[in-house]
Amino acid sequence: MKIKAYTISIPDEIEVTFLNLGGIIQKIKVPDKNHDMADVVLGFDQPEDYLAPHPYFGAIIGRYANRVAYGKFELEGKLHQLSTNEGEHTLHGGVRGFDKKFWAVTKNHDGLSYTLTYEDPDGEEGFPGNLKVEVTYTLSKGRELIIDYKATTDSPTPINFTNHSYFNLSGGTEDICNHELWINADHFTAVNDQLIPSGEIFSVKGSKDFRTHKNIGQELAHLPQGFDHNYVLNHAPLRDPKARLFHPASGRMLEIFTTEPGLQFYSGNFLDGTLTGKDNQPYHKHQGLCLETQHFPDSPNHTHFPDTILKPETVFQSKTIYKFTSA
Repeated sequence: MKIKAYTISIPDEIEVTFLNLGGIIQKIKVPDKNHDMADVVLGFDQPEDYLAPHPYFGAIIGRYANRVAYGKFELEGKLHQLSTNEGEHTLHGGVRGFDKKFWAVTKNHDGLSYTLTYEDPDGEEGFPGNLKVEVTYTLSKGRELIIDYKATTDSPTPINFTNHSYFNLSGGTEDICNHELWINADHFTAVNDQLIPSGEIFSVKGSKDFRTHKNIGQELAHLPQGFDHNYVLNHAPLRDPKARLFHPASGRMLEIFTTEPGLQFYSGNFLDGTLTGKDNQPYHKHQGLCLETQHFPDSPNHTHFPDTILKPETVFQSKTIYKFTSA
């Protein structure tokens, strides 16, 4: 199948380009405080470049975002083995997750939204059940990119969807160390040295506390390995922001609203300069960051985590909103 690019825009406010491959968000262009538009996500200039291996730039992630320990989980008395693609573990759906699939794309009547659909067959990457997934990208005049997820299955299966955009509100002129971050979370899920949850939920007090706006570079100085942590979002209505990213020099701000219980903050630790991105720019460590709205990693193996099992009698629905402003 041929890669196709689709663009939605509200002139001078927001422009989004995405691909039918992986639902990848290739570009998000928004203005700064001087009304100059710039692209604020990492990726590649040419759609075909996304066929080569890359760290999930802008992609829809599934069937299960984040990690599943040893690629194993038990469901209704049966042990399931997934494909493993991060050592002994499964990351972001396995060897060929949703990010590598071609999605059917339909333009909606309002002209400001598209719906992407994909049917994931029973046994794909080891997951049980035939899963039907819809993801809708919508622009609003509030400079918002709204992502709606919907899924049904014919057999119980674990699901966890997210978008894996790497944000850099400078427009790529610098790394993310001069950005400021706030996350509405008092706790995070603890992990071992392989980033697999232990099942413990710890207070963010100390080096992982973003309950007030913090300079990311200063926080990275206290955590040299970088951030790759799932924050347990404080319960609040959808329209209460769950995270806020600010770049003082440009005045651009990103607010994130979501119905999901978790947010993975990943500070681009594994970018190492070997990938050349947009405008022939090498992507070095901390060139961009991810704020992935999600359920918790490895939830099928931790019964006290929010449930991620979708059953045939249930329709899964979730919403995440990226709202851009400038001041």
